[in-house]
Amino acid sequence: MRNGILKSALVLSFLAAGAVSARAAGSEDDFKAAYAAADAANKEAGKLRNQWTTTASTLATAKKAADAGDFDKATASAKEAEALAKASIFQATSEKTRWKDMEIR
Repeated sequence: MRNGILKSALVLSFLAAGAVSARAAGSEDDFKAAYAAADAANKEAGKLRNQWTTTASTLATAKKAADAGDFDKATASAKEAEALAKASIFQATSEKTRWKDMEIR
């Protein structure tokens, strides 16, 4: 029980820190850098044949916000897309060998 509360508090603090840093980044250059990083990570996930559809839709949301001039939202969405792409990369690499552990012997 105590571990669960501690983990929840830790997750909430990370989310709050991410929200603050996302609000602080408001320039077009910040968006372009964040979008480029997210796009590169998404392409890497594609090479591993494990692109998530949520990453593509979050990238589209970032692009739409940038086109509207809302660089705060665009940067936050691009950073979220990068995190999703990195998670899909982690999933692809970790599951390359994990399936062997589940094989009946």
